[in-house]
Parts: sequence; structure tokens; C-alpha cells
Amino acid sequence: MGRNQGKGRDRRSGGDMRALRLHGARDLRLDEVPEPRLAPGSVKIRVEWNGLCASDLNNYLHPAMPDEYLHPVLRTHGPHVQGHEFSGRIVEAASDVEGLPEGAVVVVEPLVFDGTCAACRRGAYNLCENFGFIGLMGGAGGLAEYAVVPADRVHRMPEGISPTVAALVEPMAVAWHAVRRAGLVPGESVLIVGAGPVGLELLMVARAWSAGHITVSEISETRRRQAVDFGADLVLDPTEVDVVSKVRARAPGGVDMAFEASGAGTPALLTMIGSLRKGGRAVTVSQGRPVEFDPTVLMLAEIDLTGSFGYDGPDFPAVIESIRIGNLSPKPLITDRISLEEARERGYEELLAHGDRHVKILVHP
Repeated sequence: MGRNQGKGRDRRSGGDMRALRLHGARDLRLDEVPEPRLAPGSVKIRVEWNGLCASDLNNYLHPAMPDEYLHPVLRTHGPHVQGHEFSGRIVEAASDVEGLPEGAVVVVEPLVFDGTCAACRRGAYNLCENFGFIGLMGGAGGLAEYAVVPADRVHRMPEGISPTVAALVEPMAVAWHAVRRAGLVPGESVLIVGAGPVGLELLMVARAWSAGHITVSEISETRRRQAVDFGADLVLDPTEVDVVSKVRARAPGGVDMAFEASGAGTPALLTMIGSLRKGGRAVTVSQGRPVEFDPTVLMLAEIDLTGSFGYDGPDFPAVIESIRIGNLSPKPLITDRISLEEARERGYEELLAHGDRHVKILVHP
């Protein structure tokens, strides 16, 4: 229990709270800050859990923006409260907000957008010219006791789904969007290059979409074991075997679709493309090393190569519904649960030093 959560205190009255704010590269501090105040069209959330991911680590090492910069949508100056994968319970809603009663379990969809650019007008708000993420570029991050966020960025969870599971919706939506971009048809064969958190989430979502045979390529022994546990049919070590040959031996002509989730650069991309059948689909879901390849192969084999970034309108509701009906069970992703006080050392620094030991670390304020 936080120091400001004393008995009988009405949390709607405001006060100070604890929050992890980024003051510079690798300079993450637990500060006492004023609680965020409710604004029209917003809700106040008592944060329950916040997950850490590679984007958090990258921002920790290389802050996205200087403190004085105001993101055009979020409009807050630094040092910023961190955390963008978070769930909680509604404490209070503005008078113009409906359907989000006090006590409701919710998850925040942290991607924000201007609503006016060409991408937003066609519904692809993840591609907004002014996109941003709450908890990375400003706004009210989840590594704090309380957060005030726009009500339209909040999804209410169905009865029976815990805040713990709700905190996993955001990373699962990233994988769901990628599989939706690939247009997976039940029974189709899949290759996933890289079994880090995103690769394992892709594996879970592909299973939820009724994929056929799923092969995973991964250099880490720990990650390979995790891929087996998460339901991969075949797991290969690219340092020991020719993945393309093995995949084509199992799926004559090549797999129907492949995902690049490793960020390992040219070798990973060539493995993805080389494992596809003619007319197959390839989706890149990672940021990493530069890539060089001859696009002629795309032309000769009519391979569709596309990217996938974040998520948009259908993805959060679809993930939540899949969890509700039991088609998607993301809880096994959790490899540790820690407190706000432990987040820097047992969260950020632990992931930097021993990332392959973990899939998802959750922080409880």
C-alpha cells in the first residue's frame, strides 16, 4: 500500500503520490509528485499493474524527447512518468463520461493521435503524423499510483478478468495487429523469427487464430524452451541448423506466412523471406539492425512484404473478447511481479542484463 493510501482518505481529493519519472538516460527516480487532476472527458485510475517492454528499455537508455519538448497531443513537459502497458480500477470519471463506473477494471490503450491527419481520417490512427504513447512521450504513465487519461483511451474489462491479465492486453494487441495484417487463415503454416516477448505473443495469437504448423527460430536456449512451452510445433536454433532448409523440408514449397520479430537485421529478414512459399506473406514487427536484400525475390515469387506498427481500432476489443471466451490466455507471459520501488533494479536493469530470462515483468505501484 502506498504511503498516501491511508485509511478513510478519499482518493478523489488529490494530494501527492509516488511516481517513477525519467530525468535522463538511465536516470529513473521514484519521486513524490502531485496526483493528476481530473479533466473533462477523462477518468482517474488507481494503477494496479504496469508491464515493461523493449520500448521502455529503449526510452530508458535513449529518452524520446527532452524535458522541455511538448508532444503536440500529450502536451506535458518532462520529467515524464514512465509506463504505457497498464491496468487499474476507476476512481473517478468526469461528468461527461459514461460507462466507466467507480471500481471498474480497465486497461489503457496508450497510443494517442491528432485525429486530423490523412492517416487518422482513414482510420489508421497508429500511423498518425503526430502519434505518441502515454508513458513514453508524456501524459500520465502507469508507473505511478494514479493516472488520469482520456476516457476514449480506456477499455473496460469484462467481469471475471483481473487487472493482472488486463495489463497484458496492450502487448497482445501488438501481436494481434500483426497477425491481422498478415491475414492468417485457419490451418495456415507460420514461421516466427525471434522468440522474445513479441515473438512469443505472436505465437499465442497465431494459435488463437487457429494457425496450422508453427515453427520458431531463436538463438537463445531459454527462449527456445519458452517457445516450446507456448505451443510451437518446431523450434530451431539458427546457429546450429539451416532454418530455411528445415522449414521447407517440413512445409514443401515453404510456409504460408512468416513474421520477423528479432530485430537481427539482414540474416533474420532473409530467413523470413526464404522460408515462404510463392505468394506467401511476410510481416516485420521489430526494430533493429539495418537490412540489405535484393527485392527481386519479392517480384519473382509474388511475396507480400509488409510492416506492422502498434495497433488500431479493432485490436484492443478483439484481444479482450478473445481473453473473455478463453481463446487467448496471456497470463503465462508473466515471469516476475515487483513493486514500484524495485522497478529500476529488478525491472529495467534486470531486463537489460538478463532479458532472455523474462517475458513480461509487471510492476505494482
